[in-house]
Amino acid sequence: MAEITAALVKDLREKSGAGMMDCKKALQENDGNIEASMDWLRTKGMAQAAKKADRAAAEGLVGVALKKDGKGMTGAVIELNAETDFVSRNELFQAAARKIADTALSVDGDVEAIKEAKTSDGEKIADLVTNLIATIGENMNLRRSARFSVAEGAVAAYIHNATAPELGRIGVLVAMEGPGDQDALQAVGKKIAMHVAATNPLSLSTDDLDPAAVEHERAILTEKAKEDGRPEAMIGKIVDGQIAKFQREVVLLKQAFVMNPDQTIEQLVAETSKAQGGPVSVKGFVRLALGEGVEKKVDDFAAEVASMTGGN
Repeated sequence: MAEITAALVKDLREKSGAGMMDCKKALQENDGNIEASMDWLRTKGMAQAAKKADRAAAEGLVGVALKKDGKGMTGAVIELNAETDFVSRNELFQAAARKIADTALSVDGDVEAIKEAKTSDGEKIADLVTNLIATIGENMNLRRSARFSVAEGAVAAYIHNATAPELGRIGVLVAMEGPGDQDALQAVGKKIAMHVAATNPLSLSTDDLDPAAVEHERAILTEKAKEDGRPEAMIGKIVDGQIAKFQREVVLLKQAFVMNPDQTIEQLVAETSKAQGGPVSVKGFVRLALGEGVEKKVDDFAAEVASMTGGN
C-alpha cells in the first residue's frame, strides 16, 4: 500500500477543497492515487460540499422533536441551514431536518456531537448533511441545537411560521418541571412557548439576565435623563424605575402573558402549580429563529463596479 504522506493529503485537499481527514481517508481507500481519490470524494459528495462551503446559508428550517419517558420528557430543537427558502419545501431536506432533530434527543445539545451521532437507520449525521448537499446542490450547515430534559413534568415545543409538521422558521422549547398531569403541563408549556415566539425574552428570570445588558440599558437611560434635564439627585431613582420596567419587558417570568395581559408568566406558573397540586416551575426555554445572526451576502454588481471605479 502506498505511503499516505502529508504532502499527498495537502495536494488532494487543494484540488478537491474537501476536509483533511476526508482527503486522508480517500487516499487510503485508493492506494494514494490522486485522481481515483478525487473520484471517491465526488462519489461521496465531499468535493461538491467543500466547493459550496463559502456560500451563505441563512435559509432552511428549524426542527423540533419530543420524547416521553415515563413521568419525564426530553425535547430537542435544531437549525439546519441552506441557501434558499425554496429548499425548505424540499421533502428530502425536511426529512433530514426531522432525522437530525430526532437524533438530537439523545445528544446533549452540542452540534459537533450531533454531527458524529447516528440516525435510527445508522447513518452519521455529518454524512447525511454531506450527501444532502451533493443531492440538492446547495451549501447546508447544521448550525445550532438545544435540548431540555425533565425527570418529572413536560417539555413543550412550538413552531412559528410552520412549513411542515415540526418544521418552520422559529422553534421554541419550554421545559416545565413538576408533578401532576403531564399533558396538562405540556399544554401550559406550549402556551408559554407561543408567548416566547412572540416576545423573544432575553432571560428566564431577573437573576439570569446578563449584567452587561442591564448596565448598557442603565447607561443609556442615565444619559437620556441628563439630556432631559432631570435633577441630578433624582436620576438614580428614575433610572431604577425604568430598569424595573425594562426587566418586565425582557424577563420571561416578569412579562405580561400575551394571551392574558392581566397575568404575568410567573402568575400563570403559580396558577398551574395550584391546579396540579404541587410546585411547578419553568426549568428553561430556548428560541431559535432561522438565520438569526448569519451575515447574508447580497450580490450587487453595480455597487461593486462603482466601488472599484470610485463611483465613475
